[in-house]
Amino acid sequence: MSGISTLLREYDVLGAFWVTIQLTLWGALGALLLGTVVAVCRVSPVGVLQRAGTWFVTLVRNTPLTLIVALCALGVSNTLKISLAPPDSPTFIVDNGFRWGVVALAVYHASFVAEALRSGINTVPTGQAEAARSIGLGFGATLRHVVLPQAFRGAIAPLGNTLIALTKNTTVVATVGVAEAAYLMRNMIEFNPSLLYFIFIVMAAGFVVLTLPVGLLFTWLSNRLAVRR
Repeated sequence: MSGISTLLREYDVLGAFWVTIQLTLWGALGALLLGTVVAVCRVSPVGVLQRAGTWFVTLVRNTPLTLIVALCALGVSNTLKISLAPPDSPTFIVDNGFRWGVVALAVYHASFVAEALRSGINTVPTGQAEAARSIGLGFGATLRHVVLPQAFRGAIAPLGNTLIALTKNTTVVATVGVAEAAYLMRNMIEFNPSLLYFIFIVMAAGFVVLTLPVGLLFTWLSNRLAVRR
């Protein structure tokens, strides 16, 4: 266990995992908002919106996350010079890389959120939507007041799986220099190769601590909030 204590003493493991948590939270929020919009487009009666939602899901879901991260952080940021942080900030490089990493994670996982919500929407009986329209509610009001609340309850389990996948996929943004857990792990292996097994134990334990409670929580929520038919 001395190897583990050495790693914890020489490296900011908690700080790296805190960056991972921030990437997860902001990426999950962005994915939920964008994914909800895409899901609404996919079930919209407007053909153009349906096709746009389908194309988004098909294209993004089948594109490697590494490519999306590189496109955002290198293509859009470095080549097109579009920044998400003040250029005169002393932490510009760190902040800009972090924010573009969040954008990439949000865009990629929004496609999975959209499909999870669409499956939840499909569990809502069509009679409820027809009843809402019969009392004068439009498409937007029907979704907001009748369909989406039940769709979210029906999609809790797949949304939880997406959140767990997002947490683990934050390791990809290490490729563009964001100092999260995988970035720290690479440095540990480079400068302490003799502690390789301990490095893997520390990192694996950290991600288990992050993802296991999430899985248990969403399992409980899916049972607690399941829509009874």
